[in-house]
Amino acid sequence: MDAIAVEQVTKVYEPRWPWHRSSTVLSDVSFSVSKGEIFGFLGHNGAGKTTTMKILLGLLRPTSGRIEVLGAPAGDVATHSKLGYLPESPYFYDYLTAEEFLAFYGKLAGMSQNAIHGRIPSLLEQVGLHEARHRQLRKFSKGMLQRIGLAQALIQDPELVVLDEPMSGLDPMGRKEVRDLILTLREQGKTVFFSTHILSDVEMICDRVGILAKGKMLALGTVEELVDGQLAESIEVVCDGVIGTQIEPVRRLAVRTLQSGARCLMVLPGHECLDEILEALRGAGAKLVSIIPHKGSLEELFVLKSHGEG
Repeated sequence: MDAIAVEQVTKVYEPRWPWHRSSTVLSDVSFSVSKGEIFGFLGHNGAGKTTTMKILLGLLRPTSGRIEVLGAPAGDVATHSKLGYLPESPYFYDYLTAEEFLAFYGKLAGMSQNAIHGRIPSLLEQVGLHEARHRQLRKFSKGMLQRIGLAQALIQDPELVVLDEPMSGLDPMGRKEVRDLILTLREQGKTVFFSTHILSDVEMICDRVGILAKGKMLALGTVEELVDGQLAESIEVVCDGVIGTQIEPVRRLAVRTLQSGARCLMVLPGHECLDEILEALRGAGAKLVSIIPHKGSLEELFVLKSHGEG
């Protein structure tokens, strides 16, 4: 059984006034998330990521489609104790200490007093805030606030953790801390579903990713599957001793050329024309400096898909 199953979900906001138009935020979106995996949900601002998350949590209802979370319909009350959620812009009661903040959310989650007191120390240790447990949140840095927000999402030891842009606004050290915590959650057997536009973080930790643009799911799979299957490997050739018209015979075979004095850099679309390029360069008396293959990146795919949809 999948932790999340989304089938042909569409969300349309009807106009509030007769002169307004309806707005389609999601259009026929389908994907699934297996138990115990880290799933990265990618898309530009306004792509529909937050709307999708709110539907998964039962905070919004789709116009059409089917959604199951942990084997039950989205929003089912029985699954609430198995879910943890961190919104993109959480509100913190900054006069509370870290311990008081977590105790408050533990009560909201329906936990007993004994369970709350037993859970808080290990949770603060897990997110690296044990030393700051008596400090008011108003004295926390941005990274510390993000970690206490994650602790709040984990207070009831959920099976599924949903995080909306958990690394937004963090410095490199803060992002590393959040990445490490997400990896720890997977080691504990939890499922993590998070949205982001920071592609380097996705490539480092995600088992699978989905790319959303203008409410449509454009790509779905592992990073390797998406990049290898949809982006050709390019070849970068650098040579010396060719200028001007000497490289014209091979320029048509290159995706891009860059001339700097007698040095020329050419980017080829693949291995197919490499022999022809090298033969032409030798014929022109050029000296080969380097041949470097470049695999496509998730960033290139993301840009390609987003622009293709637009």
